[in-house]
Amino acid sequence: MDYGRDLQFGFFLTPDAADHQEVVRLARLCDQLGLDLIGIQDHPYQSRFLDTWTLLANLAAHTTRIRLFPDVADLPLRPPAMLAKAAASLDLLSGGRIELGLGTGAFWEAIGAMGGLVRSPSEAVSALEEAIAVIRLMWSGQRGVRFEGKFYSLKGVHSGPLPAHTIGLWIGAYGPRMLNLTGRLGDGWVPSSSYAPISRLHEMQERIDDGAESAGRSPASIQRIYNVMGHLSDGAPAELFNGPVEQWVDELTLLTLEYGMDSYIIGLSGSAAGQLERFAQEVAPRVRENVAAQRQRPANTAG
Repeated sequence: MDYGRDLQFGFFLTPDAADHQEVVRLARLCDQLGLDLIGIQDHPYQSRFLDTWTLLANLAAHTTRIRLFPDVADLPLRPPAMLAKAAASLDLLSGGRIELGLGTGAFWEAIGAMGGLVRSPSEAVSALEEAIAVIRLMWSGQRGVRFEGKFYSLKGVHSGPLPAHTIGLWIGAYGPRMLNLTGRLGDGWVPSSSYAPISRLHEMQERIDDGAESAGRSPASIQRIYNVMGHLSDGAPAELFNGPVEQWVDELTLLTLEYGMDSYIIGLSGSAAGQLERFAQEVAPRVRENVAAQRQRPANTAG
């Protein structure tokens, strides 16, 4: 199960308010190392965390080339029309370096404590589907836009500004209905390894592919971004995503060629800077080389 997409690598940067200067330093390091993406989790009710959108704007000003995205935006606390406006604005200001991860919401008691609407699982999925429509209308450049849904509405709003590039809508999906929705409507899928273990990836990918095909879309058009939590060390190989460079190279190569993932956002335990440098300089290039060689092999041996 390989969709043949180009590989991308990034960092899952914790928005730690108590160490905000280190947060900025790590983002700059990712930029300098040539990584592709920085993902920031979005839990506005977490008192230890900086606000994700404020942080994204700050990091956009402190970096020059790396792309940034909420991983994933907490929809119950971020109305989609305003979320679309914020994303388009920051995309313009950053020179087209913003993508948009979207989720239905979690930790509902905390969302309710912050004044957000508490929804049932079914309602949350329906609200997300409406939000996707609202966001894309807000990026349409049309005037007098209208939308009437159960959860969201637009009543003649003038949309804009247009983003600097086509922003990807990456969906944090795990259940069958959400996976189907991702295939029908999403530009990407962004699960975390702790909730979408390797043992479930084939089944989940098939549900996305079924959704894409039902909508007349190619499954290969959907980016597959994997949030991977682990540790890069010099010790002997250990559990998944915890071990030396060779182990990481083998595991990410396998995930690409056999499980259909194409982008990896790594979250690192312990001191991150040294691990980040090794990941960018030793792991990512070798995974790219391995995958390219494996993809070329059938053509080279045919006939």
